[in-house]
Amino acid sequence: MRLKFVEPVMPTLVEKPPEGADWIHEIKFDGYRSQIILDHDVRIFTRNGVDWTAKYRDLAGAAKRLGLDNAIIDGEIVVLNEAGLSDFGALRKAITGRQYDLYFVAFDLLHLNGHDLRDMALEDRREILEGIIQPDSHIQFSQALPGDAKAIFDLIDKAGIEGMVSKRRDSKYRSGRSTNWLKTKSYAVEEYDLLGVEREPGKPAFALMADRKTGKYVGSAFINSSRVIRERLWKRVQEHAGPAPKGMKRPATEWVKPGLIGRVKHLRGEEDLRHASLQDFREDGAI
Repeated sequence: MRLKFVEPVMPTLVEKPPEGADWIHEIKFDGYRSQIILDHDVRIFTRNGVDWTAKYRDLAGAAKRLGLDNAIIDGEIVVLNEAGLSDFGALRKAITGRQYDLYFVAFDLLHLNGHDLRDMALEDRREILEGIIQPDSHIQFSQALPGDAKAIFDLIDKAGIEGMVSKRRDSKYRSGRSTNWLKTKSYAVEEYDLLGVEREPGKPAFALMADRKTGKYVGSAFINSSRVIRERLWKRVQEHAGPAPKGMKRPATEWVKPGLIGRVKHLRGEEDLRHASLQDFREDGAI
């Protein structure tokens, strides 16, 4: 019988990790959520069930060397940088040109040798999974992090890691969005080009930001800065008023000429700005 792709469990985003002995905590890797299926052959699927086996030839070979009759393994495909942290930018390049840099970090086991394991407790599934992972392979096991949840998250944040995922030890594998799996993301502060300010009476104001290297629009940042910074910003926006960037059509927006740089706090590991807020701004060339 040919195994079928299983819709993955999707963790719910929370502000802080859950406390207590009922939870295990793992690093949230910055890569592509994927599913390895072994039966008559090896297939590797994306989070949405698209077959990307051809893109992951080396990983398919590593999975075959596990020597399993059949299995479904849930995990993340990553590339690690020199510091040992997952690097999403390098991942895209590795898929097309450096297959040997790809790793599959396995964190759950749904099926093994004819047995559906989804009704088993998470910690039991993970114990079996750890036992089948071979040393020195490009398929690695995602180790649980020991210690208090808050202390773990503080270390993850300081290390520049995207965040952590917390899972109930006794939870069954149930596809879709789940509160048995929770993700807590850390924040980064970076500079972006200010394209304009969107504000309407009685509504929150937002700064529209662009990547400084590419000029590509990356999203908006809530302007919750101090009154002094906000008033200085309104003044600069008026002084630097300019036309809308090509292709940008947004109501209630005051566009500015190039030259204003915004300091933005945002969630790590997102392609575009998410949960972002403008902390301060400066003029280009000013330190």
